Amino acid sequence: MQSERGPEPKKNPEATPAVEHLSGAHELLSALRKRIGEHPELAQAITKLETALSLLTVKTGGML
Repeated sequence: MQSERGPEPKKNPEATPAVEHLSGAHELLSALRKRIGEHPELAQAITKLETALSLLTVKTGGML
């Protein structure tokens, strides 16, 4: 039986470094939040990173 899915989307080579940097920054900030506890500026930075990653995903059509 043939799969109904189309071909796998190709990853955008230009977006990959940006995604890696955003993901790394998000992980570092999340680890810092666990270590020092909640802080308003830290929460804001994490939110901004999540928003940037979402926008990048939309701009690249989800091909990250």
